[in-house]
Amino acid sequence: MQTILGANGQIAVELARELRRTSDTELRLVSRNPRKVNETDALARADLLDAEQTRIAVEGSDIVYFTAGLPANTELWERQFPSMLRNALDAARAAGAKFAYFDNTYMYPQDDRLQDERTPFEPVGRKGVVRARMATMVLEEMARGDIPVLVARAPEFYGPGRTQGFTNALVIDRLQAGKKPLVPVRDDRLRTLIWTPDASRGLAALGNAPDAYGQTWHLPADDERPTYREFVEMAAEAFDREPSYRVIPKWVLTAAGAVNAQAKEIRELLPRYASDNLFDSSKFKSRFPGFEVTTYREGLGIIADEARARS
Repeated sequence: MQTILGANGQIAVELARELRRTSDTELRLVSRNPRKVNETDALARADLLDAEQTRIAVEGSDIVYFTAGLPANTELWERQFPSMLRNALDAARAAGAKFAYFDNTYMYPQDDRLQDERTPFEPVGRKGVVRARMATMVLEEMARGDIPVLVARAPEFYGPGRTQGFTNALVIDRLQAGKKPLVPVRDDRLRTLIWTPDASRGLAALGNAPDAYGQTWHLPADDERPTYREFVEMAAEAFDREPSYRVIPKWVLTAAGAVNAQAKEIRELLPRYASDNLFDSSKFKSRFPGFEVTTYREGLGIIADEARARS
């Protein structure tokens, strides 16, 4: 039995598809209101803030994936995320299950140094502090050694379906709507983005590789690392639009945060858009040399084809 906690987000949906494609074990999807991805999926309702509900949902699992997400609300993250993770870790330990933690890079320094699995935690802002606290909880569980634990970390998302991320919201979604893309802070800095299906495929590969446990892994991203200018040009080509866009300066986004909730939530991430973002996933690619990473042009083409099919 492989169990996905937080089963309705895009990462979890793609993970469920990949696990069904690559394994014949039973798959259980857990959330407050779970929905089947595959016809054979087992569903379990649970609020991860409730320790007992989480324990019951995890019973009988061999592998537990923590892919739960929350809206980009700092206060909500501080109140709920660590408790959700603690309940999940306790439930996995009670079940004697392996634990695969899907993580992001909010706790990393927001500068141009190369980010690999040894990068120190130097969070900027309250959301970064929450993610550092959560990652530390998982690393402490890993060091305890009662159950096998791994960390699978991803940079900023872009992708199909219900992928949530600033690049989707500011560039891809606006192009689909016939609007001019918006670029935060600078358009000439290198960006590392991960295609959400690749992140889920990578997580599935790690979860089912016994030697992956006891380690932190960077999930596989395209090494091309385009600037936002280049990314917008590729996206505009895919959608057959003019490659024009508008750069939103840092001071505008900072000021907008005083009156706009969405702008407020991006403020603490602004330093990462002022510097190159260099996320290294060579460790994963060395361990899984046959893994095919989706290029930016391929990913954007898929999104554009899906949009045309819907119209």
